[in-house]
Amino acid sequence: MKTIRVVAAVIKDGNRIFATARGYGDFKGQWEFPGGKIEDGETPQQALKREIKEELDTDIEVFDLIETIEYDYPTFHLSMDCFWCEILSGELILKEAEAARWLTKEELDSVQWLPADLSLIEKIRAALTKE
Repeated sequence: MKTIRVVAAVIKDGNRIFATARGYGDFKGQWEFPGGKIEDGETPQQALKREIKEELDTDIEVFDLIETIEYDYPTFHLSMDCFWCEILSGELILKEAEAARWLTKEELDSVQWLPADLSLIEKIRAALTKE
């Protein structure tokens, strides 16, 4: 099975995190943390900064790795490095996603997450609870 390596930004603003709904493909309308594929020669952090600039026209600071999620979709294996991030500058303009929301820990279950992203939700809820 083919492995696809991607990165995801858990963008935090106070007690809220930013989520987007896919605008295309098999999982259109399901929610995820923004990010994308790592290109040859990039570190995960570089890839994340580039992807967020391309998808949301926003500059971010990448902090600690939350977790690397390994998930088997029907046609590929996903390896996703998920990082805590904060906005440095920009307006979070949706260029690829069909929708976006800021979610508090109480609202994390209010959207239909992609299967791989869903496994991260409890860690995020726990981190938001500590604050």
